[in-house]
Amino acid sequence: MNYVITPPEQASVAVAGAEQRFPVHRIYCVGRNYADHAREMGSSGREAPFFFTKPADAVLSAVADQVITMPYPTLTGDLHHEIELVAAIGKGGSNIAVADAPGHIWGYAVGLDMTRRDLQADAKKLGRPWCIAKGFDASAPIAPITPVAQAGDIAHAEIWLKVNGQARQSGRIEQMIWNLAEVVSHLSRAWQLAPGDLIYTGTPAGVGAVQRGDVLEGGITGLTPLHVRVA
Repeated sequence: MNYVITPPEQASVAVAGAEQRFPVHRIYCVGRNYADHAREMGSSGREAPFFFTKPADAVLSAVADQVITMPYPTLTGDLHHEIELVAAIGKGGSNIAVADAPGHIWGYAVGLDMTRRDLQADAKKLGRPWCIAKGFDASAPIAPITPVAQAGDIAHAEIWLKVNGQARQSGRIEQMIWNLAEVVSHLSRAWQLAPGDLIYTGTPAGVGAVQRGDVLEGGITGLTPLHVRVA
């Protein structure tokens, strides 16, 4: 295949305990998928899930338990952390039944949905898309992906985030409004899921701002933790 310009490098994520990497096709994110965070952001009840996307090359992939550096993004003075469970899709499909959804997941990882909160607030007021607030460069830090068979009981895992050693977010995966299987099923009605898709599944309460120099440590029971320094 001849291209008029050199194609960009394939976006990818490290795999726990392996030299192979997971190629990224698309990044989907679920909004307000924990009841306490939904209330924190001004919503309530079990509303239908909604989604937004990030570019595939927004991933900032860690290797093992290394500390990765995330540059503080431009155009914002209010950068927020959102710790999330990420599901990596290994088998694609459309209109996937809830009962069949777990069979489409290849593995899990700890991820951060970094958000330019001031730009998001402006977009909400004006009824505009969130792309500029959510889809900027390096906005999706992610730890190595752990294959499903090695991840343990993810459905009942704890999820947490510390900033400079101080607890910021804490919850359990079972507190999701829409569980993993339901999220995959809903997504597959709107898009044809493909191998390589990453799904950021929502964040518990406690989101807040970070500053240059802050060190973030996020974890989910059974998965490789994520360490990020904001530069």
